Amino acid sequence: MEASAPGRAWRGWRRARAAGCRLSRATILLFSAFLVRAPSSDGYLVQLPIGFRLTQDPVKIVGSTHFPVSVYVMLHQRSPHVLCANQQLRNSELIDPAFQWHGPKGKIVSENSTAQVTSTGSLVFQNFEETMSGVYTCFLKYKPNVEEPSKNLQLKYIVYAYREPHYYYQFTARYHAAPCNSIYNISFEKKLLQILSKLVLDLSCEITLLKSQCHRIKMQKAGLQNELFFTFSVSSLDTEKGPKTCKGHDCEYFRRLSKARHLIERFFNQQVEALGRRAEPLPQIYYIEGTLEMVWVNRCFPGYGMNILKHPRCPECCVICSPGSYNPRDGIHCLQCNSSLVYGAKTCP
Repeated sequence: MEASAPGRAWRGWRRARAAGCRLSRATILLFSAFLVRAPSSDGYLVQLPIGFRLTQDPVKIVGSTHFPVSVYVMLHQRSPHVLCANQQLRNSELIDPAFQWHGPKGKIVSENSTAQVTSTGSLVFQNFEETMSGVYTCFLKYKPNVEEPSKNLQLKYIVYAYREPHYYYQFTARYHAAPCNSIYNISFEKKLLQILSKLVLDLSCEITLLKSQCHRIKMQKAGLQNELFFTFSVSSLDTEKGPKTCKGHDCEYFRRLSKARHLIERFFNQQVEALGRRAEPLPQIYYIEGTLEMVWVNRCFPGYGMNILKHPRCPECCVICSPGSYNPRDGIHCLQCNSSLVYGAKTCP
């Protein structure tokens, strides 16, 4: 990019306006005081989001007499049918079958509004909540044929709530700064965050400052200089407002985040174009060329975590933490806690 080319700078400004960028001329002129040049997206370290793919049968789940079967139900969603049968009996004819289900809160009756037992003995959850996670046992009594005595079968399921990870983009950038104890650095930081927040507001996204530090850096042939290290994130405002029905990059959720990322990249490029037309010396605070970096981050909400070994059928899900574990913050994994006795623990008592 040649910052000194007025025609190219104007075309960049028109493209930004056409794409919905709401940067005013006053904003660009204000930040023309800061030298900025961002690398192209090809140079960024980007981890693309991975779509959800549950390998579990999405319609019906059968049990096993050898081990408890894990069932994963998205938070606030309807579950698949959990059958009171194993693979052998699934398609067999049963004489006078009698079904009874027991869960963490005791016997489940067919009139229950959240966990229902169908006429054929299947268990179905409506609007699944965290507190519904746990061990469910089905007791089946039946006759293989009219001549044989009744048989009994007991099947266990472990039902887990899960939710999508909290996705966001994380940016880092460095600025040549005023002395580290200067009030000008603080004022600059506030103004930068205000402009970035306004930039993505119409996309229902928000900017969050994660870290801001000032350091003295020894440069070759340039002596000591002060630098500001900024780390901020852009995320969707609706990440905790219930489930999203789509999966992968086609979601409106991901499209809005992608647009926000492009607006931020364009914002830094427009500063390059604006500052390239300046004849004055460099200001005291300006962006250090080539330091803008971006990563795609996925985190689980407190009380949830990923574990491909424990949950191989749901490897990319944030599954509720089992008793004996907890997640106090938006990390990726549930941590061990022997004193935790509940599902979804956020603290270790």
